[in-house]
Amino acid sequence: MILNHLWGLYAHPRQEWKLIERSHEGIFSSLIHILVIALIPSICTYFATAHIGWSIGAGDPIHLTRESAQMMAIAMYFALVSGVFALAYLTHWMAKTFGAKPQFSQALELAAYTATPMFMMGFATLYPVLWFVMLAALAAIAYSVYLLYSGVPIIMNIPEERGFIYASSVVTCGLVLLVGIMASSVILWSYGFGPSYIG
Repeated sequence: MILNHLWGLYAHPRQEWKLIERSHEGIFSSLIHILVIALIPSICTYFATAHIGWSIGAGDPIHLTRESAQMMAIAMYFALVSGVFALAYLTHWMAKTFGAKPQFSQALELAAYTATPMFMMGFATLYPVLWFVMLAALAAIAYSVYLLYSGVPIIMNIPEERGFIYASSVVTCGLVLLVGIMASSVILWSYGFGPSYIG
């Protein structure tokens, strides 16, 4: 069932990780989860930039043209989905170093459900005030890291001590991916793919 672990990850994360580990719903279920949940930040950001306008400080809200906001939302969607798959690949690739032998579907489940709070944070962009969105993003990142640290030992079936080091390595890879996505955005903007503003 699509998104069937969403509430449990917030209400009782450790028990939910154990349920995910027992059921192992497979790649298709994780893929559906990623494709659906990644729509939240993309759609909300489009609506905020094109229809509400961003408040950065004093002055009028900043709006993007609808075409520009739409292109950025589509690019964001594919970047988010690709980022989760890249994180799953790196998690699976590093597994043997830490004595784990997961299937790729397990690594994808871990990446998909760990990224969920960051994707849900997309709702915060419907109140597009910079300080509020930044606080929501920090809270979402902190909870995603918590989910990762609590989920690695359970999903990968390794001791908690080794799981802590493994999760720290995954966090590092996630930060590298994030920086890579941001650098790619800057490069694309320099080649004329930047946003178009109204007014």
